[in-house]
Amino acid sequence: MNPTALIADDEPLLAEDLKRRIEALWPALQIQAVCHDGAAALEQLQHGKPDIAFLDIRMPGLTGLEVAARLDFPCHVVFVTAYDPHAVEAFERAAVDYVLKPADAARLAKTVERLKRALAVPSDAQRNRLTAAIAEALGKVSPGNTAKPAWLKWIRASVGDSVRLVPVGDVRYFQAADKYTAVMTAAGELLIRTPIKELAEQLDPETFWQVHRGTIVNAQYVTAARHDGSGRVLLSLRDRPETVAASRAYAHLFRQM
Repeated sequence: MNPTALIADDEPLLAEDLKRRIEALWPALQIQAVCHDGAAALEQLQHGKPDIAFLDIRMPGLTGLEVAARLDFPCHVVFVTAYDPHAVEAFERAAVDYVLKPADAARLAKTVERLKRALAVPSDAQRNRLTAAIAEALGKVSPGNTAKPAWLKWIRASVGDSVRLVPVGDVRYFQAADKYTAVMTAAGELLIRTPIKELAEQLDPETFWQVHRGTIVNAQYVTAARHDGSGRVLLSLRDRPETVAASRAYAHLFRQM
C-alpha cells in the first residue's frame, strides 16, 4: 500500500507549490488533503490518519505544533517554518524533520529520503521524538537564554499565480491596508496578509521602526524628517516619492533629525 500524507499551510500558493514538489520527488506518495488552518488540518488528520503530515508552524486557529501535539495515532510529522529558530533547534535535537520556507529543492529531496527510511521505524520511537520536540518548541526560549533571535529575512507576496520573494532589506516601509499589509519597495507595491502587529514581532527593531499604529519604516532609507505643526513628523524615504507620517507617539525617534 502506498504511503499517504497531508499538507497544511495557511498560504495556499506555498501549500500547492510544496504539494507539486513532493509529488515530483515521490510519485508513490498519496496526498490526501491540503489544508490552510490548524483546525481543518487536525480534522483531516483524525479522519484520514495519513502516514505523514507536513505542518506549517504558524497557522490560524491551531499552530502546527499544537496540531501535532493532539495527534492520537502514529504519524511522521515534518514541520514547515519560515522564522522559528528555537523550534528548529528543538527538532534537530529530537531528530524530527523540518523544512524552512521557501522550500529548498535539495533540502526537500533529503526530507523525502528521510521519510522513506522513517516509515520503517517503530511508531513508538518516532512518537517519543516528536513529543520531545513539541514540548521544547512550545516552551519557547528560557529566561536565561540570551541568544540573538533570527529576524525575518524574506517577504513572500502573492503576485497572480506565483509567489514573489523580496529580501526584507529592500523594503522601504510597511503600511496597513484594510485586510492586507502593503509592502513598499523601490520598484513598487506588493500586498501580503500578515498583519502589521505580527510583522513587528518578526522584524529587527534596530532597523525597522514602528512610526504609526499601521506603519513600520526601514530606518536605513529615511533621508529626512520634517516636523509639521500638529506634532507629527513627515518622513522622506530614498527611492519613494511620497512622504510617510510618523504619529506624535513616535515623533521622539526623529528629534535629532
